[in-house]
Order: sequence, then structure tokens, then C-alpha cells
Amino acid sequence: MHLKHILSISFLAVMFKMMSAQAADIKSIGVPYVQNYTKAVYQSGNQNWSVSKDERGVLYFGNAEGLLSFDGRYWQLYKMPNRLIVRAVAADGKGKVYVGGFGELGYWAYDNHGIFRYYSLVNLIPAKDKPNDEIWKIYTDGGRIIFQSFAAIYSYEHGKMQVIRAGSPFLFLLKAGNRFFAEVIGKGLFELKGTSLSFIRGSELLGNSGVLSILPDNTGFIIGTAKNGLFLYDGTSIRPWKTQADSFLRTYQLNNGTVVLDKYFAFGTILNGIIIIDRQGNVVQRINKESGLQNNTVLSLFTDNGQNIWAGLDNGVDRIEANSSLYYYFDKTGRFGTVYSSIIYKNNIYLGTNQGLFYSAINPGQQSLFQSFDFRLIENSQGQVWDLSLLDGQLFCGHNNGTYKVTGNSITRISDVNGGWVIKKLYLHPDLLIQGTYNGLVIYKKDKAGSWIFSHKVAGFNQPSRYVEQDSKGQIWVGHAYKGIFKLTLNEDFSRVKSVKYYDEHYGLPGSYNINIFSLEGRIVFSSDAGFYVYDEINDRFYPYTSLNRKLGSFASSNKIIPATPRKYWFINHGKVALADIGNPGKFSMDSVRFSMLENRMVQYYENISRINNSLYLISVDDGFVIFNASDTGEQKLQLPAVLIRKIENTTGRNTLISENGAGDRLRNIRFAENNIRIQYALPYYRQSTVKYQYFLEGYSQQWSEWSSQSQKEFTNLGRGNYVFKVRAKVNDSILSGISTVAFTILPPWYATVWAWLAYLVLIVVLLLVFRRVYYAKLHQHQQEIQRKLIIEQEEYLKREAILNEQKIMHLKNEQLQADLASKNREIANSAMNIASKNELLHKIKNELHNIKAESKGKLSDNELRKIHKVIDEGLNDKRDWNLFEKSFNEAHENFFKKLKAGHPDLVPNDLKLCAYLRMNMSSKEIASLLNITVRGVEIRRYRLRKKLNLEHDKNLVEFLIEL
Repeated sequence: MHLKHILSISFLAVMFKMMSAQAADIKSIGVPYVQNYTKAVYQSGNQNWSVSKDERGVLYFGNAEGLLSFDGRYWQLYKMPNRLIVRAVAADGKGKVYVGGFGELGYWAYDNHGIFRYYSLVNLIPAKDKPNDEIWKIYTDGGRIIFQSFAAIYSYEHGKMQVIRAGSPFLFLLKAGNRFFAEVIGKGLFELKGTSLSFIRGSELLGNSGVLSILPDNTGFIIGTAKNGLFLYDGTSIRPWKTQADSFLRTYQLNNGTVVLDKYFAFGTILNGIIIIDRQGNVVQRINKESGLQNNTVLSLFTDNGQNIWAGLDNGVDRIEANSSLYYYFDKTGRFGTVYSSIIYKNNIYLGTNQGLFYSAINPGQQSLFQSFDFRLIENSQGQVWDLSLLDGQLFCGHNNGTYKVTGNSITRISDVNGGWVIKKLYLHPDLLIQGTYNGLVIYKKDKAGSWIFSHKVAGFNQPSRYVEQDSKGQIWVGHAYKGIFKLTLNEDFSRVKSVKYYDEHYGLPGSYNINIFSLEGRIVFSSDAGFYVYDEINDRFYPYTSLNRKLGSFASSNKIIPATPRKYWFINHGKVALADIGNPGKFSMDSVRFSMLENRMVQYYENISRINNSLYLISVDDGFVIFNASDTGEQKLQLPAVLIRKIENTTGRNTLISENGAGDRLRNIRFAENNIRIQYALPYYRQSTVKYQYFLEGYSQQWSEWSSQSQKEFTNLGRGNYVFKVRAKVNDSILSGISTVAFTILPPWYATVWAWLAYLVLIVVLLLVFRRVYYAKLHQHQQEIQRKLIIEQEEYLKREAILNEQKIMHLKNEQLQADLASKNREIANSAMNIASKNELLHKIKNELHNIKAESKGKLSDNELRKIHKVIDEGLNDKRDWNLFEKSFNEAHENFFKKLKAGHPDLVPNDLKLCAYLRMNMSSKEIASLLNITVRGVEIRRYRLRKKLNLEHDKNLVEFLIEL
């Protein structure tokens, strides 16, 4: 058994020697990574007739709809005049991209504004020699550009065009190193030397199928024909070259070729993709639609300086990473489902999938180095395969239905315990195997023949056991399939569990779910989303493994650890893969760059990587496997190109183009009205990787931005001034590019230009003059206003004085009137008193006469007495006294009687007299004397007067008359 295992390992070492011998070798097992760019991606025509790359790293494709460019991020189509197909393209490395189509040749270049424009060279060709067919090939030769059509070769140098003809049509002009060869149909192969053609002797041996490729080799040239195979030309003679690809190239029709890694030759065919051979003629790779190409018709091949092979296809563009350290095998048909585990064992490669166990032989007897596979399902293996493990030269298959031992193309069940997740040797008892299953642990031992056989199922523990490890004290740690971990103590013969302790977040773990167990440099570690933990037995708690977590960085949250070589381990962080060297103190290193293409392509939580030899690993992915060559470090030594600053657009309103290459005079005078700027940038790095960008706008930003996968940035409302935009890239969070810059200027707004300031100055002067004039006019007007107001105030003052004087006069007059009224009242009163006195006197006289008559006893005659009485009565009733009183009273009391009569027309003269006397506030006695009646009569009259005046009972009669 051991001898067979040694022979198997020896065979594998021979089998993979081409993969591990040199860093820059093309591997012969699997296929290199093929990246497809479909028509839907680049949004242009199907066919891509030629490929070239300029000095900045931008790729150009001669496309069915025009010139197609690609900078690693953005595709851009430039249409030719009359929408011509571009059949040939060549970048001269000096900023010009030469193109050719039907009846047209010229170049594309950036103008002074940074806009990519086409310049035709047809006008330099004499009318009789102007092309009237397709331009099929374009090459640069120092300062000379060579265009080739079927009819002629055109040599463009120093602004002049020379025409070279051969008398018969050319097939294709081909460049090999610094030499040019062209087949003249019906005449043979010629070499173009300057502007003349030199026939190559012996070229008739090539036949008439057409020379479509000539590649330089150490000893001469390799000539490829369409259907007659390959030939070698050493400079003097031509001879056939029989290779392993001979039949393939004859059958599928060679169409073009390119040199890869300076020691391989890739040939594109019309019918079956690409084949790659080495200098010995061995086939090392075959890539077609079945293994990743979009189309089997290869119209053009080009190898860039990163050793990517670019294939212009009849339908699309593909990139092939020829020198990748990862080579792939994918199940394009879906025949074997999802791959959970893979391993190489005894000339076979095994794939454990969700549909069963598949195998394919690695044929040591085949002549070709290129290994093809024919996977077949092993009989009775149908179902979920979880694990493939090689222990002491014996291959175990952990299956849903139990555990099997694999021999060649057959399996033998050695355990019927369902769900063999993991199987390994016990750390302190390497003569025993322990296996974690759906419902507990299983122990295996060796029989007398040295074969591992089922021993027993461990009693006392039936939990799903996804991970199993034994520590240095013999305790068994079991990771539950879903939640928590267990520490088991088994009895001496491992037949049953003596004690079980369950651990979760209550013991220091960050949680209960997805806690996995691994052995790392002899120490048990526990993985979680929060980082790795270790167990402290003294405190019976878990603590973060700080030193390891700090070294791992983002991979501290890895969900799986897989041993690689001593001191090296694979860390799987939820789909991301890294290979770390942790053994040497102070020399920790970790590589994740080369594995970016594996991201999210492995079955999560069931990631599997098996070691083939010291430098080769077999990695299981969803739909196949990947071969990794650890000795290939070429990728890590690559220097990143500079970040390209591409389109700069004004996004104010409708988007308008400012520059297409981050240069041009338009950047020096961007109008302020167009101060919303979008800048696109790209890293012309074409390998599959994660590219992030960081930018800084000097004059606007305070610091560099956060890293982001966004490849454009928009700045809005930029102020006037000078700006410098800086950008750099980082690949796979490790390799940093240099800084690319572009300077631009935002002009001041129209109101802040020099002319505007001059206008402002003139306007200020004019405004000052106007202001001065207006000021003086206002001042004059103000003075006039003040004068007018002064006059008005004086007039008002005089008016007020006049009014005051009038008021004083009126006051004096009123006082005089009051005095006059008082005087009148006194006069009236005196008059009234005089009348009253007179009447009183007359009454006394009358009374005395009566007394005298009585005393005289008839001495006075009655006639005489009557005469005297008559005189007295006339004196008492003399109206002249009343008339005079009335006149004076009216003068003093403003027509008192008229007012009274107007309001009370039924008043009689005696009523008026009574009213006048009452107004003068005379007593009843005085009134009685004046009216020649008794006091009682006065009271009666007062009563009657109240009734005529309709006075209220409580209204004073005198007050009423005074108020009237």
C-alpha cells in the first residue's frame, strides 16, 4: 500500500512538473481564467477584427461598427466616416491610433481640446493608387506606419505616403519581431525590406492555403498556414514542423497567432477556438467555447504586456490570463452539480458533489501535456457527498448515507452512520480516527492489514458534529452544526462520553451561532464573525485571540481554517480566500490578491482545499475545481499602471463633454456657469481583481476620500479658482498605484471678470458723479423745502398769534358783554324794583286814601276819590313800564320771549311776564307787587305756568327758565 502511494505521488509530481517548474509557465491541467466581454457589455458590433494597446494601457479593437476602446472600466465606440468597419488597428505608442477600413486609412488622436478625433490620410495617396478595398493589416515600424490591403502596401512616413505593389494581390502582411513578411498570391512568400519586396526561397513548400501567421522564435520563425500546418524558417530554408497541434490546426483552420510569455505560441482558429503549444511542439492548452470562450471563431489574437491573451471573436471579446497562478475546470453542462470537496488520488481526480462522487482519470500515457477530463459518476455513490479525506494512503468519502472507502472507480461502505462531515486522526491517539456526523461521533481503527475500519459509535452524545478537534489534554471539542460548541471527556477506550459541557455567549463567546473549531499550530482556536477566540481552562472562559486577529485584519472573521503546508494556512472569510504564513515570529505574511477570482465561488461553510504537492493545491468551487500554483508569484510583482483620467463632463443642465483624456485647453477656462463637473477615471489593469479608487480635489477637499469602487466623481457648484484633481487606485486592498492628476480652472462668473471690474469702476465713477449731482440737487431742494417749511411755520405762527389775539379780543368782548349783561341785568332789576316800589307806593297811597276817606267821614267826595283811584290804577297798569322792561330783558337774554313763544305759543302776556320775573330769580312777593296781584295769585300762576310748559313734577321751574 505504501509503495503504491509513493508511486502515485511520483506520478503526480511528473504530471504537474510543467505547472510548478517555473513561475511564468502555462499550466496544462484545467484552463486559464477566461473573462468574457459580450456584445451587451461593450455595446457595439459582434465581430472584432484586430486588437492593439497604446502607451497608456488602453486597448483598441477593430470592430464591425468602428473603433472600440477599453480602459479596464469603460468601453467607448468611435464611429468611422460612413460607419465603416475597422478591419485593422495599431497604436504607435505616441498618442496616435491608426485604423483602416474599406477604402479608408488614417488615425485617431486627441486634439488640443482633449477630444478624440479622426484624421484621414487618404488624401496623401495619389488618385490612381487610392485604396478601393479593405485595409487588413497595420503595423508600426519606428517612425513608419505600414498599411496593407489586398491590392497594395502603403508606407506612411514624414507626412508622405508611398505605395508598394507586387503585380499580384497580397494575402496578408505579417510582422515577426522587426521583420515584415507578405504572401503574394500565386508567387510565394516575400519579405518587405524598406519599400521593396524580397522573395523567400523555398516558400513554395507552404502551399496555397494561405500564410496567416508568422511568429518569432529563438532560431528563426514559425510560419502558420490555414490548412497545411506549421513550418519553421531559419532564415535560409523552410521546413514542415510536426507538432501535437498539427492535426488540430489543419482540421480547424488556423487563422492567426501570437507569442505568449516569450516561449509559447497561441494560435486562433476558425472552427475551434485557441490552441497553445510550447517550443517543443507540445500542446499545453486548448481553449474553446466548451472551456470558456464565447465563440470558436477567433478573428484576432493579441498578447499585452501583462501577458493577457486578447481574443477578438466573431461574436465578442475574451481575455485569457495565460500566466495566472489559478487554472480552472468548470462543469459547463451542469452534469455533476455543486462541488463540496475535491481531491487527487492515485491517477484520478475525485469530485464530491451534491449528486454523488465523480472521478476522472489523469492519463499518464497520453502524449500531450494538456490534460482533458472525462468525469463519471461512481456507481452507488448517488447522493450528497460532504467530505473527501486522504489518511495514510486511504481515501474516505463522507456521504449522506454513511462513510465509504474509495478505490479507483468503486466505493465500499465502511460505516452506515449517516452524514460523515469530517474525519481526522486524534491528536493524542494517531492510531484512531474520529468522525463528526449528523448525530454524534464515530471511531475508526486499523485492522491487521493496516486498513481503516469502523470501530464504534461514541455513546452518550448525539448532537450534530460539524467540527471535531482533540486538544493537548485529550478533551474532544465538537462544533455544533448550527449553535454552540461542546467539550467532551471520553472514557479510556473512547466508547462513551463521561462528561459534556455546552458553551455559548455566557462563557465569553460573542454568540452561539456559527462557532467553528480548528487546530492552529497545535492550539485549538474558535472562529466567529467577531474574530478568533481561545479557551482559558483556568477560568473556564473564552477570550479573543488578539494577536492573531490583529495580524489577520479583515480575515479575523474567517469562518474556516484549512492547513496548507507546515506553518501555512488557508483562511476562508465568507467567500474570500487568503493564504497566510504565520509560523515565523515577526514575519507574518498573507496573500489574498491572487485569490480574488475565487470570491463567492466556493460553497459557504463547506470550502475545501486539498494539497497536491508542496506548491500545488486543488480548490473546490461551486461548479468544478481550481488548480493553484503557489510557486507562481508573477502576479504579485506586477507594477500597477497609472490611473487614467478619462472623460470630464459638464453636468450643468444637459451633459457636455469638456475632455476625453484629462487634458486640453478647455480645462484651463471652464466657464463658471459650467461649474458642475463629473470626472471619470479608470485603472487599465485587466486581471480579475477588486479595484478601488481614492480621490482628492486640491482647492476643494480637505483630505483624501474613502476607498470606493466608484470610478467617477461629480463636483457641484465649484467656486472660481484653480483645482488639481488627484486619484489613485488599489487592487485587492493591497497593491497601490501612483497618483494621477489633472488641473483645471473654473473661471470667475461674468460679474467677477476683469472687464466686469473695469465696468464696475466706470459705473462707480458714473454713480459717484450722478450721486454728487443728485446730492447737490437734493441739497438745494432740501434747502428750498426748509425755506418753504420755515415760511409755512411763520405763517402758521402768525395765524396762531392772530387766533390768540382774536381769542383774547373775544374774551375781552365776552367779558365786556358779560359786564354789559350784568349791567343790563342790574338795570332790569333796578327797573323792576323801581316799578315794584312805584306800585307798592301807589298801593300804599291808595290804601291811605281809603283810610283818609274813612277818617274824614265823607269830607272827600266820591268823585274826587275816583279820580285819584283812576290815576293810581293807571299808574299801576301802565304798559310803558312793561314795554321798557321787555325790551331791556330781550337785549340781555337773547330774545328770551321769542324762544319761549316759539316753544310754547299758548303762553299769554301775563305768563311771559311771570317767566321773565322768575328767570330773574325774583321772589313771589316781588312778583306779586309787579303784577299787582297777591302772593297767592303768584303761586296759582306759577302752577298754571308749569302745566303750560309741560314740566315734570321734579323739574324746578326757575332752573328750566334759566337754562332756556
